[in-house]
Formats: sequence, C-alpha cells, structure tokens
Amino acid sequence: MRENQGFLLSFLITSIFFLCSSLVTAAGGRESIDKSNLMFYRGSDGFVREVKTKSDWKKRRTAILAGMQEAMGRLPDMEEFPALEPVTEETVREDSYSRLKVTIQVEEGDRLSCYLLLPHGIEGKVPGILALHPTHPMGKGDTAGLSGRENRNYGQELARIGFVVLIPDYPSFGDESDYEFSSDRYVSGTMKGVVNHIRCVDYLQSLPMVDSGSLGVIGHSLGGHNALFAAAFDRRLKVIVSSCGWTPFHEYYEGDLEGWTSSRYMPLIRTKYRLDPNLVPFDFYGVVASLAPRPFLSVSPLHDSNFEVEGVKKVVSEAGKVYGILGKAENLQVEYPESGHDFPPDMRERAYRFLAEHLGL
Repeated sequence: MRENQGFLLSFLITSIFFLCSSLVTAAGGRESIDKSNLMFYRGSDGFVREVKTKSDWKKRRTAILAGMQEAMGRLPDMEEFPALEPVTEETVREDSYSRLKVTIQVEEGDRLSCYLLLPHGIEGKVPGILALHPTHPMGKGDTAGLSGRENRNYGQELARIGFVVLIPDYPSFGDESDYEFSSDRYVSGTMKGVVNHIRCVDYLQSLPMVDSGSLGVIGHSLGGHNALFAAAFDRRLKVIVSSCGWTPFHEYYEGDLEGWTSSRYMPLIRTKYRLDPNLVPFDFYGVVASLAPRPFLSVSPLHDSNFEVEGVKKVVSEAGKVYGILGKAENLQVEYPESGHDFPPDMRERAYRFLAEHLGL
C-alpha cells in the first residue's frame, strides 16, 4: 500500500510538473504564433491570448506590421520628409479629362514622376484614387491608357467616370527605369514603394478638388500587391481594390519564393529567410486582415498562374473573422472570375462600382 501511495504521489508530482511546464510554454509566449491563424495575439507580458475584441485585434495588427517591416525594412518617420513641391511638366487635354505629368519631391533629392488625371467640369470636391500600375516598361503610362494594352487602363477609365486619379511610377519602371536600389537607404524596393505611395496620398490630399477623406487605391498584379502594402501602412486609403495581386507564400508557386526576392521586392526573403515561407515574418493572411474594417475587394481569377486562388480562399476565410470582430463582415469581398492573370472588363466595372459606392462618387 505504501509503495502504491508513493508511486501515485510521484506520478502526481511529475504530471503537475509537466503540465505546468506545458502551460508556461504555451501561455508564456515562448512559442510562435501561426501566421495563418489571426485569432491570437501576444500581450505585453509575453502571454499568448485569443483575439476576442477590437482592442485585442489592434495588438495583433501592430505585430503584423512589425513583421512586414522585418522583411521590408523599417518604415521611416514620415514627419521628417520635405515639402512635396509639385511641378507640372506637361498637360494634355483628352476627351473627358486632362492628363498632367507632374513630379513631387518624395525625399530630399528624389522626385517621383506621376500622371495626374483630372476630369473636366469638376464641381466641388470629388474622391481621389491612387492607381498603381502592373509590370510594364511604361509604368504609369500603361495604367493611363498610353500603352494600348487591353484591360490595363483602369486609371484612365476611373478618370472618365469622374475620379481624380494619381498614377505614380514604381521604382524601375517608366521615368523611374534607371532607379538604383543599391544606392538608396531602403532594405527593399517594396518599402521604397510604400514610402512613395504614402507621399502620393499626401499629394492627393493637398489637391483642392479632392475630398481628402475619400481616397481609394487600386492596382493589378504588381500594382495589386502594392495596393495592399500601401493601405496596410496608410489608413487614409479608405477603400482598396486588388486584381491578381496576392496569395499566401506557401501557395505562391508551391512555396517557391524566388519571384519575391529581386531588388524591387524583398531581397531578405532570400538572404535572411532562405526562401522558406515558414521563416518569412509575415504573410498575406495578416496583410489582408490589416485592412479591416475598410472595404476591400479582391479580384482573384480561378486560373491565375501567378497567384493561386485556393490560397486566396484560405486567407479570405481567416481574415473574414477579423472583419466580423470589427463589425464589418460585408466589407471583405472577393470575385473569382473564370479567367487567367487578367483584369477583364466586367471585373473592372465591378471594381469601379465598389469604389464609387464606398467613396461616395
């Protein structure tokens, strides 16, 4: 009997020890939080807790932006940036709008080339759109309708509808084709793009004909994920549309992240995170959820060879929980057209209605 009691006591003590050790590991914050599970956050005490309230989500969102900056480089203090000092270099009058070629000072010694499309006959203030171009040598000219490519002139079409539209060049395209990533102060081309686009929002807000509280962003492909990145860091962008712009890293070419590692993107994905989706400190689960509760429309074709649609569906399911907690489940919308890596006419019309509805055009 004494031997049995001793065994039971020893077993009980051992069990309690391992249970406590497990609790410390699980709740004490030493384990990592799954990037695909948005319903947990780490408190200031290091403990991992469930996201149940808006306040809880705010803490997880802060961690998501921090993870993005680990891979992209730190977002600089934008208060330190110089005046924009816009210069209009050219004005072309089109059928229903004028196209101005302008440059703005995004940083000391660095001016960014953009097209500003102004509808004719503006009365009062109208919403402004930041339109980000896809991969094309002409950069902003592609989205302004100058390349002649089908289904890529969404900036031009938005101006014809009545939006004020700003289309900047992304570094290494258009008038920025000679941009030297190696000589700037940024860890990634992605973060340089984010900074440029925040400065573009500054410029849109400065325009007297623009309603500074009604700004949206739209982009296809390269412009599609840049729209997400810009909106994640700049809440002034109230409505977001991304066409063929994203899928989780595990679903991107079955986890082959080589395409994300050029100088215009995030070289650390190769040099620091060894092309391993598990090691990259952020994923599109968090990027999409960081947009909440703002209206977000993703056009994610069923046959997009770049961005696997099944990954999009996984993210939408998880990010929808965040939108639900914030009371705006209806603001997360996705279209799955029967097309490839494209932005077909019916999807562009859907996007324009979405922007107009939520921005009050």
